Amino acid sequence: MKLPVIVALGLAALTSAGHAQDDIHIREATKAEAEAFSERAFAGSPGRKTYACFVRRYDADHLARHPKQKVAAMKLLMTAEYDNEVKELRYSFRLGFKYRHRSGDFDSSGSCNHVVFEDNGNEVRFGCGVDCEGGSIGVALSKDDKSAIVRLARVRVWQNNKPDDDAEESLVAGADDGIFRLDRTESRDCASLVTDRGELAALRRK
Repeated sequence: MKLPVIVALGLAALTSAGHAQDDIHIREATKAEAEAFSERAFAGSPGRKTYACFVRRYDADHLARHPKQKVAAMKLLMTAEYDNEVKELRYSFRLGFKYRHRSGDFDSSGSCNHVVFEDNGNEVRFGCGVDCEGGSIGVALSKDDKSAIVRLARVRVWQNNKPDDDAEESLVAGADDGIFRLDRTESRDCASLVTDRGELAALRRK
């Protein structure tokens, strides 16, 4: 597996929230590290098209302890798909969430073009970006691989899958929205993030 390297992509989102960037040393993951992380993320070697779904619904107790948190629920769908032209896997993400004090569903999506390694914390993660300078996220895993750790500074989002300028805005980290721990679940639990009918049918069979 060969992963294209775009080291500048989303550097702000790839540093840990609450730490000064000078205290974090990030390097490109080696091929072996990238392959090992991919297998962890997708619970095995990815096939032609493989999904991983992570979900979190924050309960009243959690939200009471984090009064500044804007997000009440979040879903992350990671996809690995083999590209026949370049003969390698391509990675992408789809992020969906609900605000705590606003109605409607919000979503974002983009590509994950490289894997980086944080030397200080020994953490490896995907670097994922939204097109046209739409921000970025970093996706790591818990030690037991049962949860995804999503870090962001700012990411462009759309309401109810509307890709028009009127519906566009951004989710900004703030005090309590920079790091999210989402639990691994069945791929079909992320079906709400998919709009293509063929892909939706395939996802629901997983």
